[in-house]
Amino acid sequence: MTASRAPGPEPGRAPDPGSGLGRAPDPGFRLGPDPDPGSRLGPGPDPAPGCGLDYVLPLRWTEDSGLDELTGYLRGLRRHARVIVVDGSPPELFDRHARRWHGLVTHLRPDPDLDFANGKVSGVVTGMRRATAGHVVIADDDVRYDAAALERVRALLEEADLVRPQNHFDPLPWHARWDTARTLLNRGLSADYPGTFGVRRSSFEWMGGYDGDVLFENLELIRTVRAWGGRELRPPDLYVRRLPPDAGRFWSQRVRQAYDDLAQPGRMAFFLAVLPALAAALLRRRHRAVLAGAGLAAGLAEVGRRRAGGRRVFPADASLFAPVWVLERAVCSWLALAARLRGGVPYAGRRLRVAAHSVRWITEHRLSGGRSRPDGRPRKGCARNGRPQDERPEDGRSLGGGRSPDGERRAESRQSGGSGSPPARKPAALCEPSQNGLTPDSPQRHNATVARPGSTGLPS
Repeated sequence: MTASRAPGPEPGRAPDPGSGLGRAPDPGFRLGPDPDPGSRLGPGPDPAPGCGLDYVLPLRWTEDSGLDELTGYLRGLRRHARVIVVDGSPPELFDRHARRWHGLVTHLRPDPDLDFANGKVSGVVTGMRRATAGHVVIADDDVRYDAAALERVRALLEEADLVRPQNHFDPLPWHARWDTARTLLNRGLSADYPGTFGVRRSSFEWMGGYDGDVLFENLELIRTVRAWGGRELRPPDLYVRRLPPDAGRFWSQRVRQAYDDLAQPGRMAFFLAVLPALAAALLRRRHRAVLAGAGLAAGLAEVGRRRAGGRRVFPADASLFAPVWVLERAVCSWLALAARLRGGVPYAGRRLRVAAHSVRWITEHRLSGGRSRPDGRPRKGCARNGRPQDERPEDGRSLGGGRSPDGERRAESRQSGGSGSPPARKPAALCEPSQNGLTPDSPQRHNATVARPGSTGLPS
């Protein structure tokens, strides 16, 4: 069965006049004063069935200290999107959430047939199965959209398969400023990895989701979209607020964030080389070289801070934390490498060995019909409403709207009687970075820097 596309232009094609980026905001996305404590979303009517936006929020909390704040956010959010909360919390917390959120959101448990090693993925896949809108926002429980950002994500999804916003911390305790240096360095070189994405639902179903047995889920999703020929947009000025963790949570995430770099060998090699280079410079009393390296890191972070109006949301002193962050990552990279040699990073009672797969691996194992996970078990899937989407479109189009070389080969194979179409796929999964420290902890908190109950979020 071919996955149907949502009404509107194909991904990657120019939107029709009056649609996409140039379209006027939908009446369901009205701006106004804050209606609830903890919410920055303006008031507006309940979203109509055709408003075109669903919001999937996976969570798994072990305590409820943030329940009132999150409830206020959800109350404002539901005026602008259909909200699906997939809750893997213990029974007593799940029941409390069900009472508080009754009539407010769609509240359910992860589907029992999903057993991804990265627990957050099961929640995301469950939510994507229930989504009905053409465009879906997937966000960790510490992400706080306003109405303007939601509308912009929806508009960008008219011409893309994946939209990658830019998170920023608010409020900004010292450890959030420290971790903001990571964000600024990423922006200075390319783009950061957020705790939220906008996804075109038909494209997600067409891909069959992505692998949930990796640590760096965000990068896995991005690379899966690329492998399928999809179009990714990374607007550097699409700022979405994120709540910071407490200091204890911040420290617990350091090694796990560094482990994510194993999916980017060049980056990992650089950080592994920092300590030896620093030691050699100090032994030779080349203090100017050390100061020059620190200045270069701070300067690059400042470039990222000034990019696309970033000074509005990133504090000036965050750039000064860049040399400290680089030193921290250099130390944690060696600890992450040691964890890799021991079989992987501890995660929810397991060891996750793979940070994320390469585009080449995804192309060979997903697009070419490979259906088994590295452990040999069949992959579980993310078909909408529980029904698997088994085949790519017969025209061989890529997600980006054009005809990919892979699609052309498959089409030619079918015409000549060969078995060009991939076997039925049981969609894998979608997710975001997981990074919390080297000690085992619950799968719900995968944020790069989140301390809210059961936060699930961002990468390194």
